[in-house]
Amino acid sequence: MVDARNPERAAKEPNVFTSLVSLVEVDADRFVAPASPERSGVLFGGQLLAQALSAAQRTVDDDRNVHSLHAYFLKAGDVDSTIELYVERVRDGRSFSARCVRAQQNDRELFRMVLSFHVPEDGLDYAPARMPDVAPPQEIELTYNDFVRSQRRKPDPDWDGEARPMDIRYVDAPTAPEGQPVLEDQRMWMRISERLADRQGIHDAGLAYLSDGTLVDHIVLPHGYRWNDGLFNGASLDHAMWFHRRTRADEWLLFDQSVVSTSGSRGLATGRFYDANGQLIATCTQEGLMR
Repeated sequence: MVDARNPERAAKEPNVFTSLVSLVEVDADRFVAPASPERSGVLFGGQLLAQALSAAQRTVDDDRNVHSLHAYFLKAGDVDSTIELYVERVRDGRSFSARCVRAQQNDRELFRMVLSFHVPEDGLDYAPARMPDVAPPQEIELTYNDFVRSQRRKPDPDWDGEARPMDIRYVDAPTAPEGQPVLEDQRMWMRISERLADRQGIHDAGLAYLSDGTLVDHIVLPHGYRWNDGLFNGASLDHAMWFHRRTRADEWLLFDQSVVSTSGSRGLATGRFYDANGQLIATCTQEGLMR
């Protein structure tokens, strides 16, 4: 259904994501992560998710994969500064390990995440959700960056999302005029835009990075607005994610996203990742502020 990665294109692209999650260990369970590839705006939350997960991975045995994470975005980060990551080893059992990661810049805590890792086991396998029937990514021309630009009332020098190392193709971008509610699920094909190593940890980090790319943007759609139209000041508040099955983050994944509720200047959205074979890979939720 989906074409394989294009090795020629991948070979020409810099290893931006790989560099982002290449951490320097400066002390026991303390790491420094690179600054953002973006040169303006607020630090992308997906970068914090990926880097914190990568730091936690460095402190668990290789036989354990992340199966869930729960995170809070506490303060806006600086794209020009490196990030300090502190890992707390909460628990190590025979099958599970738990970690807590704090991310700081200039002695300011930006972000906190709790994660759980699990030794893979054989067991019952069931997923009632089916992948929506959509056009394959090679037939879709509209990128998410193009859509964002089309919705802006005026150029925004503080948005530099195109520097992020991910490809996003918008399956069914909303075409309703301003003020008309959009209630349909939002579906996009996504992948990290470079070939990643054959190591599950970096693909899990890549999936976490992708999961924050668009999810909270949809909470204004039921009210007839667009996240990037300049009428709102918005921010991600928290993020939760469950990894059901393993996959590669550098191959196309369908992200099926829907709005659960909006109230009190907050909105909750949920998303489901599917691989090219239709398997449910991961589920995530995010709450955002919209003022």
